Amino acid sequence: MKMSDTRQIAAPPADVYAALLDPKVLQACVPGAQDVTGSPEEGFEAVVVQKVGPVKATFKGQVTLSERVENQSLTISGEGKGGAAGFAKGAADVRMVEKDGGTELSYDVEAKVGGKLAQLGSRIIDGFAKKMADQFFDNFKAAVEGPAPDEVPEKVVADAEVAETDAPKKSWLGRLSGKS
Repeated sequence: MKMSDTRQIAAPPADVYAALLDPKVLQACVPGAQDVTGSPEEGFEAVVVQKVGPVKATFKGQVTLSERVENQSLTISGEGKGGAAGFAKGAADVRMVEKDGGTELSYDVEAKVGGKLAQLGSRIIDGFAKKMADQFFDNFKAAVEGPAPDEVPEKVVADAEVAETDAPKKSWLGRLSGKS
């Protein structure tokens, strides 16, 4: 299976490149990632839980970064085994170009699956792979750009409101019973 796409990210190529090398960013962006450890030089180990059609599996695998050209491109290769569910392996060539005050990130992916996953059929697998790639790059774009100024998370607003008052707040049970 092969896929290609392009995303515009409102950040300089150096920030985008650095984020692609950060295991914490990768863990936050990969749908279903439970753990991502390692380094760009040594490679990463990842644990990802996914459900593809009727098959749910925990994949454990390695990801390596190669052909790195700082702030311009890199190749991400990975292979994961999901026990009886089968395996998935593939590679993505990622390119970054400064454009419109940000970065145009483009990628070409080639992936293969085997085992029970392969038995689901190419339409299900291709649709799932496209969905995963879209989720990853949407999450990645949000992680690199950060929230828009008018999109401050509700928790930040709530924490600020709590910090502004010294009055103790009643729990929901206290409000119902009239006690603190």
